[in-house]
Amino acid sequence: MRRLLLFLSRQRHLRKWTETSSLAQRLATRFVAGQTLDQALEVSRKINAEGIAVTLDHLGESVTSLEEAAAARDVYLRTLPAIHETGIQGNVSVKLTQFGLDFSYDQCRANIEQLVRRAAGLKSFVRVDMESSEYTGRTLDVVTDLHQRYGAVGVVIQAYLHRSKGDVEKLCARGIRVRLCKGAYLEPPEVAFQKKSEVDRSFIELMKLLLAKGQYPAFATHDEKIIRQIEDYVASKRIPRDAFEFQMLYGIRRDLQKRLAAGGYRLRLYVPFGKAWYPYYMRRLAERPANVLFIMRNLFRQ
Repeated sequence: MRRLLLFLSRQRHLRKWTETSSLAQRLATRFVAGQTLDQALEVSRKINAEGIAVTLDHLGESVTSLEEAAAARDVYLRTLPAIHETGIQGNVSVKLTQFGLDFSYDQCRANIEQLVRRAAGLKSFVRVDMESSEYTGRTLDVVTDLHQRYGAVGVVIQAYLHRSKGDVEKLCARGIRVRLCKGAYLEPPEVAFQKKSEVDRSFIELMKLLLAKGQYPAFATHDEKIIRQIEDYVASKRIPRDAFEFQMLYGIRRDLQKRLAAGGYRLRLYVPFGKAWYPYYMRRLAERPANVLFIMRNLFRQ
């Protein structure tokens, strides 16, 4: 099921249909805050009212031109000041392919530098998301360089990649903030662990490393067994609950979100918005195929 959903996420004709279908858009509201920045800000205010921080993510990876990349950059350049001016407790997340990495490394870097410079001026933060393994090295190069110049930028590390332990050690040594996730792309055995047990074991190992040497790490997972292990480890080592944060996705495991917030843990939700939501939506389903049942139930609702 997971492979099928990831395959479907790359089909352009399905994407075109779903992103223009009123029925599909209604179903997408489970995971997507809205198509506009104002809608995303309104959702963010409600989340903040529950004591939960946010990260705004404007959807639209793999742009088809540098002009589209510049337009995506401009959306984020409007988003950061809007977060600041409205007093929302939040920051932003970006993908480098959305900023033109497939067309020009230099132009992509210039685009993301504008955003990180703006974030530094606002005392905010930019999280650079991680994509498939072909982008890992270039993503880390950009983040490392910009962090040295401005601070105000961190990165995502995927626990299923074999290289991740070495990457985490280097990032910790440089004081770069890391968001740890399991990983959502299909990767070959030469690059990534294939078994869930192996990925889980890597996640826990990297979690311990980040808590020991990292700069305010974030642990992004909805896996309750993993979360329990983090809670147990933190308690055993007497690590303050404000020394790290859990991160989850808007619209998933509301019950778990409430439990963590009530337990005094810092929690941040990723709040995606925008019209180009189809690839994101399909990857969320692939991460938890049981969500397909949710779609089927809603197909028959009025």
